[in-house]
Amino acid sequence: MKKILFIYRLFLLGAAAPLLAWPGSVLASGTGLMERINHADEPLPLLPVQELPLKTVLAKDSYQGGDFRVLARKGAISRYRCSVCHTDKAAPQVKDGVLFSHADIELNHGRGVEKLACIECHDEKNRDLLSDAQGQKIDFDHSYQLCGQCHFRQKRDWLGGAHGKREGFWAGERLIHNCTSCHNPHSPAFKSKLPETYSLPLDD
Repeated sequence: MKKILFIYRLFLLGAAAPLLAWPGSVLASGTGLMERINHADEPLPLLPVQELPLKTVLAKDSYQGGDFRVLARKGAISRYRCSVCHTDKAAPQVKDGVLFSHADIELNHGRGVEKLACIECHDEKNRDLLSDAQGQKIDFDHSYQLCGQCHFRQKRDWLGGAHGKREGFWAGERLIHNCTSCHNPHSPAFKSKLPETYSLPLDD
């Protein structure tokens, strides 16, 4: 317990150090921030942009001609690398694989006769990769490339910022969620949900 408290105190001290050293800091100057702003003769220095401790990759697409980053995917896959089980040895029976390794996966992607099978997204030979309709191999970290071949309107909106979520770097490099950060790739549709509250219409 003492060790945990010691590490926690070190963390707090490390987090407070930039504020103590920053010239515009209230703690460093002994005066209020608004007072410093009102009496400033030149622009005050800004706090440095703090990078989030997230695993990211540089996107293979561009945003309005510029680069951006997306959240990595592979670290969130509990059974990656797939090649640990999918080796060159004789493949197990499909029913056994479903029962022992993938029993928790409910494949509900597509409608009716267009419902997808595993092999339509996962590369048939190298299970550590995805594969699009043209047979091009796609890394799991760049799964948006695979999703975009069918969901092209959503991908266009995602690139433009109207679909999905921006994670950080508001004053710096653009970082956004991958498609699979929000959508389960095996069952991507969100369940319909009625509003929890209802506002009565205003009287005329």
